Amino acid sequence: MTSLVRDIPAAPSAIALMHFSNRLTFETDCSDVHASQQAGEIDFVLVDVRGPLAFERGHVPGAINIPTRLLTAERLSEYTKNSLLVVYCAGPHCNGANKAAVKLAALGYPVKEMIGGVTGWLDEGFVLSTGVLRPASEAIGCEC
Repeated sequence: MTSLVRDIPAAPSAIALMHFSNRLTFETDCSDVHASQQAGEIDFVLVDVRGPLAFERGHVPGAINIPTRLLTAERLSEYTKNSLLVVYCAGPHCNGANKAAVKLAALGYPVKEMIGGVTGWLDEGFVLSTGVLRPASEAIGCEC
């Protein structure tokens, strides 16, 4: 009897190599962003694409806030077209970073998603920067 795992055969190694290598061109993770920041190797622009209230409540240190709906050529004019933009949103339950990545790619910018978003950042044990603290009972959606 075959397990559910093997019910659909794994891809041949050459195809798996191409697939997983390609994923790394689209994604980075919280640990790599944090390690780069700690080493002072910040050759990317970290963009929190949530709304301003969510950003204010807590964001990854060093991130700028440009909500997805405001990602326009005019808003991004201060960045060169070879600036690597790394986007994140609330977490794996949200596709806001994907929507932002689509907009940025359409505008001609190289872009990666920081997988995990704020949820992943916290899961790794990293600390968020905060502005004005709000009561936890005051829920704020990501507004992406």
